[in-house]
Amino acid sequence: MKTIAVFTSGGDAPGMNACIRAVVRGAIYYNLRVFGIRRGYAGMIRGAVGREEDIFEMTSKSVSNIIQRGGTILKSSRSKEFMTPEGRAEAYENLKKNNIEGVVAIGGNGTFTGAEIFHKEYGIPIVGAPGTIDNDLYGTDATIGFDTAVNTAMEAIDKIRDTAGSHDRVFFVEVMGRDSGYLAIRSGISGGAELVLIPEKEDSIENVIDTLRKGWQRQKTSSIVIVAEGEELGNANSVAHRVQQELKELDIRVTTLGHIQRGGTPTALDRIRASRIGLACVEALLAGKTNVMVGIHNHKIVHVPFWETIQKKKPFQEDMLRMVEILSI
Repeated sequence: MKTIAVFTSGGDAPGMNACIRAVVRGAIYYNLRVFGIRRGYAGMIRGAVGREEDIFEMTSKSVSNIIQRGGTILKSSRSKEFMTPEGRAEAYENLKKNNIEGVVAIGGNGTFTGAEIFHKEYGIPIVGAPGTIDNDLYGTDATIGFDTAVNTAMEAIDKIRDTAGSHDRVFFVEVMGRDSGYLAIRSGISGGAELVLIPEKEDSIENVIDTLRKGWQRQKTSSIVIVAEGEELGNANSVAHRVQQELKELDIRVTTLGHIQRGGTPTALDRIRASRIGLACVEALLAGKTNVMVGIHNHKIVHVPFWETIQKKKPFQEDMLRMVEILSI
């Protein structure tokens, strides 16, 4: 293998740039040529439009001064065209045109699903780096961007708690996590929330009402409820409205953190995790690995088949939810 490429796809996550940097410099260390692909699978299909090439050769200088930056210098997108055989055929031709023999895909579930199909059709070795703030990928203890997103949410919750305490209010705070409650649980514990609602656990409005009522009876003058965006009961606005109907005496407010959780300077932990995984992706390609996600489990690099990380559900930590309940009294 003499030439590889790297791209980012799906939702951006803090630490993606650190991973790109590690892939590029790791490739150069092993005497490989390395190409960057802008805008994920869409850029792989476009190749070049006008003056800007979406597939371009990168050097060590290309990744100077990016380890601290949020987002992704390679940009990201979700490509409907890549879901078609015609789109994938065009992507393959563009890779072949640049003599690219292996690919590092930085992204989440959708990115790896596309990579697995692409490899089956054209045989190009692909390894994945788990980049998503949701931490919902099976086989790795944490994904790139997760730690930064937790810290971002925690800082926001701290500020919300200040105003909640000043006005004796209950705040329902919605965090990201369409299918996973990892972000909600960790930010809830670190932010001292009274209750955390996640998609993996069956919740009831009655339990929310009962928890808040008991808190008020214990002379609690303010409370924080964290709601994952994929919560079965509905979003934070919906849950707060239903609670307000029953507890009319409470002053309830809602804050949706939204995409603020995706941006910002990555934490040291995310920079280190991204750097380890990025270099390990290059070494995995050189070792003949393909169709695997490179993760970290118990502080060690692991290679998890794409089908496994796509199909298997990452178990949520019940002991963490139990901790929220105990510490909220």
